[in-house]
Amino acid sequence: MLGQMMTAPLLISSLIDHAENYHGDTTIVSVETSGGVTHTNWRDVARNARKLGSALHKLGLDPQTRCGTIAWNNRRHLEIYFGVSGAGLVCHTINPRLFPEQLIYIINHADDRVLFLDATFLPIVAKLGEHLPNLEHVVLMGPRDAALAEQVPGLMFYDELIETGDDDFEWPDLDENTASSLCYTSGTTGNPKGVLYSHRSTLLHSYAANLADSLGLTAMDVVMPVVPMFHVNAWGVPYCAAMVGSRLVMPGPGLDGESLVKLIDGEKVTLALGVPTIWLGLLAHAKGMGSKLESLKRTVVGGSACPPSMMTQFREDFGVDTIHAWGMSEMSPLGSVNIPLAKHRDLPIREQHRLRENQGRPPFGVELKVVDEDGGTLPNDGKTQGDLLVRGHWVIDSYFRMGDQDTLQEGWFATGDVATIDPDGFMTIRDRSKDIIKSGGEWISSVELENIAIAHPKLANAAVIGVRHPKWDERPLLVAVAAAGETPTEEELLAFFDGKIASWQVPDKAVFIEALPLNATGKVLKRNLREQFADALTG
Repeated sequence: MLGQMMTAPLLISSLIDHAENYHGDTTIVSVETSGGVTHTNWRDVARNARKLGSALHKLGLDPQTRCGTIAWNNRRHLEIYFGVSGAGLVCHTINPRLFPEQLIYIINHADDRVLFLDATFLPIVAKLGEHLPNLEHVVLMGPRDAALAEQVPGLMFYDELIETGDDDFEWPDLDENTASSLCYTSGTTGNPKGVLYSHRSTLLHSYAANLADSLGLTAMDVVMPVVPMFHVNAWGVPYCAAMVGSRLVMPGPGLDGESLVKLIDGEKVTLALGVPTIWLGLLAHAKGMGSKLESLKRTVVGGSACPPSMMTQFREDFGVDTIHAWGMSEMSPLGSVNIPLAKHRDLPIREQHRLRENQGRPPFGVELKVVDEDGGTLPNDGKTQGDLLVRGHWVIDSYFRMGDQDTLQEGWFATGDVATIDPDGFMTIRDRSKDIIKSGGEWISSVELENIAIAHPKLANAAVIGVRHPKWDERPLLVAVAAAGETPTEEELLAFFDGKIASWQVPDKAVFIEALPLNATGKVLKRNLREQFADALTG
């Protein structure tokens, strides 16, 4: 016997309809590419999204046509998120920090027919145009600008395009498994790979992300996604915010510490989300500017491991709770969030703080396990580490246009991380499998060493890599970036590890560079460092 309940497809268009109907006058703050700030609301975003969907239909685009975006976090990008997917097309967010060859590959591999872009990126597209044979429409996200129109033949303007659409456009009734959006991995090895999300997976991900034991957005929050909208759909924040009617602050191109501090204080941001490198800059500027970040209650940190010293600084200097989260493009991206259990309230305060340092536990809809090199399941004892596998309702099944490749291992996706899981499900990333250091047959976590090093008051940032050693095969090398005005010595950096880790795990040497090489999503390119310092202990 079937249940006798109403059913309706889980569609992204229903999110923006809800935001319009029940949170229409809630403000959306947008920092534009020009630097100016505009204020709109969910009602206007919804109306423009419908007009955009209508305008794209009038261009004669086939269902599921990919529409690329190369843009910052702003209100037009937000409208595109809902207008493109809601109209039955695929919103393909593209990372502008990729190399030109990768941009060409991604746009052609996705077969984008429309490309929306902010003015910042018009020169890039102007140079790439001849390499994009299938691209039919380039749309500048703004009003008509005669000077800019000369740079790209046939350039369209967003504000004019949506005026060709209808206010009363009705969203098409789609199968919830229809593709909605497309993101490509950062491509640290080989060409980037496409991850094609569905309306269903996106809605389920939004429900999970909004759980109180997860990111927990509410209608009372002022949310600032510092994570770019071209990075795994800004971790799903635009969809989560529409689902609950949060006020949004879109920071635009200014992601430096000073700009973010001013936005947080000026717009009374309560929740901000971003990668550790962003928060390092924010903390440094907040202190220098005399800001107390009084409105900020929570930060969500993901993308790479959050140094415990950063969490301590947020907590003790600003009274901000730092939530450690973990995920991947292949997971939409949410995989785990560090929210304590009731029993943890009775722990000594130091142990409570230490508990917050791992990547947390999965929400309903995600399963995690660790396996040995033969694929055997390892115990969740918090000590035994292995390769981390995942499966769930918003986890990839196969890469876009690469269906002939085996993406899964017996129904599980291999993340490439080495991790432990404790009996309560709290997961700790020990390292990327390619970054963990094997010294004399024993494993050393580069993440653990980096967390210690970054806490040194004279360092702005640090990375640890494994390099060749004549006796131990590999040994750790500390690559350090000194804080402004500081001149730490190698000896004092290495001495900083004393008593914090086993002596045999202390790096053999420290070297200094001006800045760490980062990939397009802000993660350290350790491969480059390993090449640069391959002979640091043998030369």
